[in-house]
Amino acid sequence: MSDTTYSYPSTPPPQETPAPPPTPATPLSSTTSIEKFTFTERQGDLFTDAPPTDALAHCVSQDLRMGKGIAYIFKKKYEGLNELKAQQCKVGQVAYLQRDNRYIFYLITKYYVYDKPDRKEFETSLVELRRLCEQLGVRGLSVPRIGTGLDGLSLSYVKSAINEAFEGSNIKVTMFYL
Repeated sequence: MSDTTYSYPSTPPPQETPAPPPTPATPLSSTTSIEKFTFTERQGDLFTDAPPTDALAHCVSQDLRMGKGIAYIFKKKYEGLNELKAQQCKVGQVAYLQRDNRYIFYLITKYYVYDKPDRKEFETSLVELRRLCEQLGVRGLSVPRIGTGLDGLSLSYVKSAINEAFEGSNIKVTMFYL
């Protein structure tokens, strides 16, 4: 098993007045909060090796066919196709389900199952994913090598896009590969 970790310092948003110190009811603990964005690649099975507290994410088409690749596994494992369709997400957006106390994110990166994602639409989906993670309080996110399989994006591009989208956040992203 090999891990490669990239760490980027988190830059807090500018504030006009300093934040008040934490109250005793909300102590700061290094074991409960991640202080900076990290991106790690890890050999292993996303579905069995990802921490149970991590959200999961993968790429799909707007038509939500999910007939091949890891998308098919997500479709069978987490079901909820009608829930996803009801969200009426478009390319560049992210649909999601909540299963077993974890979020499952579906990055809409292309219009139809037979299309290839455009880089701009892929990047827009990643930015939206970060926004949703921050909104929902997600601090750990596990993904397969999104965009690289049937979608045909290069791994170096995908890793760079993830780093750019999540830089400055306090979210730990782990990319699993077999």
